[in-house]
Amino acid sequence: MLKIIGALVILCSCGYAGFSVARDYQRRPKDLRYLQSALQMLETEISYGATPLPDALEQVANRCDKSVAQLFLETRNRLLSGDGITAREALDDTLKKFSRNSAIKNSDASVLRALGTSLGISDREDQVKHLQLAREQLRIEAAKAEEEAAKNVKLYNYLGVLGGLTIILIFI
Repeated sequence: MLKIIGALVILCSCGYAGFSVARDYQRRPKDLRYLQSALQMLETEISYGATPLPDALEQVANRCDKSVAQLFLETRNRLLSGDGITAREALDDTLKKFSRNSAIKNSDASVLRALGTSLGISDREDQVKHLQLAREQLRIEAAKAEEEAAKNVKLYNYLGVLGGLTIILIFI
């Protein structure tokens, strides 16, 4: 009876590990699409609304998907904290926290870091150009992420369960 319980624990934990990795592969394209949409909203707020950056970030956070809203809200809060930090510094700080809890990779975060260097310090037209460039780069990353997800989701789902079964067979 103890062997059966141990085997079930091993199978469940390995299966969960595999499903966890597969879930991250599935989440990344969605998160990137949500980021693209949020950047489109930010572009609209900056270009047509002529909204100051902290207010624009708040508007975007209120309207975008909750999985990326925290990035914009925290960046806004960091800007308004009174520490005298730039938009780039606020975005960098927030990205460190955000990337731990999301499925985005370093390459995705680097696109947003590059965007942070122009936010709030250049004129509207320049900021719009940088936002469009960031959206295009995220679109390319999303296409790559979808290809990776198509290849790897089933692989990791099966690998987790089959890896657990292999470990069980080795110990029996």
